[in-house]
Amino acid sequence: MASSAFAIRPYAIFFPFSLSPSKTSNSSSYSVKALNLALFSTPDSDHYGPALRRGQRPTPSDTGCYAPGCDQSSNFDRLSFSRTFNIAALRIPASDCSTLEDRLRGHLLNWPRIRNIARVPGDDIEPDIRNLLRNAEGDGGQRLVSLVQRAGSISDNMTVAMNPVLYREKLAKEFNCRGFLKFRNLARMSRPKKKKKNKIAEGEGVRVKDRVQKKEYAVVEVTGESEVKEDDMSGLLGADFRSGRWRGSTRLLLLDERLADKALQELPEAVKAVLKGGDMPCKLPVCELIRCQLTLFYNYWHMDEVLETLLPESIVVPTGFETVGHIAHLNLGEEHLPYKKLIAQVVLDKNWPKIQTVVNKIDAIQNDYRTMQLEILAGNHSLVTTVVENGIKFLVDLAKVYWNSRLATERQRLVRSFTSSDVVCDVFSGVGPITISAAKKVKYVYANDLNPHAVEYLERNVVLNKLDRKIEAFNMDGRRFIESLFSSQRSYPITQVIMNLPNDAVEFLDAFRGIFRRRARADSCSLPRIHIYGFSKALNPEFDFHERINMALCETVIDVKIYRVRLVGPGKWMLCASFILPKNVAFEQPILEGEGKEQV
Repeated sequence: MASSAFAIRPYAIFFPFSLSPSKTSNSSSYSVKALNLALFSTPDSDHYGPALRRGQRPTPSDTGCYAPGCDQSSNFDRLSFSRTFNIAALRIPASDCSTLEDRLRGHLLNWPRIRNIARVPGDDIEPDIRNLLRNAEGDGGQRLVSLVQRAGSISDNMTVAMNPVLYREKLAKEFNCRGFLKFRNLARMSRPKKKKKNKIAEGEGVRVKDRVQKKEYAVVEVTGESEVKEDDMSGLLGADFRSGRWRGSTRLLLLDERLADKALQELPEAVKAVLKGGDMPCKLPVCELIRCQLTLFYNYWHMDEVLETLLPESIVVPTGFETVGHIAHLNLGEEHLPYKKLIAQVVLDKNWPKIQTVVNKIDAIQNDYRTMQLEILAGNHSLVTTVVENGIKFLVDLAKVYWNSRLATERQRLVRSFTSSDVVCDVFSGVGPITISAAKKVKYVYANDLNPHAVEYLERNVVLNKLDRKIEAFNMDGRRFIESLFSSQRSYPITQVIMNLPNDAVEFLDAFRGIFRRRARADSCSLPRIHIYGFSKALNPEFDFHERINMALCETVIDVKIYRVRLVGPGKWMLCASFILPKNVAFEQPILEGEGKEQV
């Protein structure tokens, strides 16, 4: 579960002694007891790290998701996954944040995908007006300095102090159609406010909802400011101007969550040293301890955590799926079918924009074309996609052709065994994943498939990858293709044969019996190497697959290399057998009808 992953972190911190090896049996028993105590009695074990079961849900006034008439894009509320956490932070100058982050690394938040340094909205100061504000020591210097020289009365090298009223009038003269020049906050004041969309309950709840729609996953808000009172300049510099002493741009250094409710005396010594100054360049009036609120939205949580919350506890969360271009191919079990739309929507949300369509396989492959019956659960309804595998582009239509991205490594392994002088015969090519990959390395490739749609996309992929001079495509039955290809006089003799049809490929091996019967039987004849794929559920899958090959060829194949490709199901292996076609099989003569019968 996702919650247990976060609960492990404090164990190694607070109970390192329980993991050390012991010398005697008594100490070993004590070590095991100490480990159990650490795992089940730690007070912080269930109260640390980001988790959906922890944190506070935003109130209805903050999110707006509880208001009547709330427009939801799916059958579950994404805003309900927002969680807020109370944390402490150090407000420090922006120039010192990197140094202090390295010094306080062990006392910082250190949550996944959350930066330890956060910005304060409206706190960054333009370089042009940085010198106009009170300095870091708060010495009560000039609040404002003239931005321009007063023409006619003062020389170019002189500046004059202006009170806030004159300064505001000066800024008003620099107004144009785009707003106040060089002042983003004042430019915002000069434009009319836009009406907020999706207004809920008279404007309440728009803030968090907009953040979720903008794909934001976290935000830090200051809840406890310094008590030093300053003049209110929000009317002059904009609504985002934060109250407090201006000292230049500042940042928030997020501290460990366990320090959120600690008093100043209870903080670690390293944090106290930063607050007191010490040998650091910042002083206490600049480095201050404030309270913050970290809000994690729906976009932050991992797909497994969201599904774990949405699905009932008795259902195992589906975690894996196959990716084919922009399509996510699920293989849901019976227990997941009532929640298939919900699962698909979460998969789409967490993998957008890479995934734009989510489908589920309805039934096993039972037709001759090896096409799958797919149900579109979420996203757009286009099953035509472009797959990039090992730098090669393939056009694929999952509704009409077969494709398996999980065999990419196996295809690469097979092509790596070929040489530049090989001529390859791909009996069941599909859209050409092996054919096109091999054509980039070998001399020539003959490709065939029974599915006319697969041959159509094969020809498109050949042109797409500019290999039309090295590939010749056929559309016929596999047995007929083998017989016609070897019986004809081709300019390139075939050296490699690929039979990637695991369910039925062994049944086509009888087509190789007697393929060279019309040729002279000579030792110099080059026999092709066959690479055939198949499934086996036997306890010894290699022996079972080898025996089936011998039965199909009616000959004992001695030198066979069998490789386990992958486990496709419980106890069901996909295998690849490579062997050179036996000479007795290639030159086998047909048996006449009357031959072998006893003469009367």
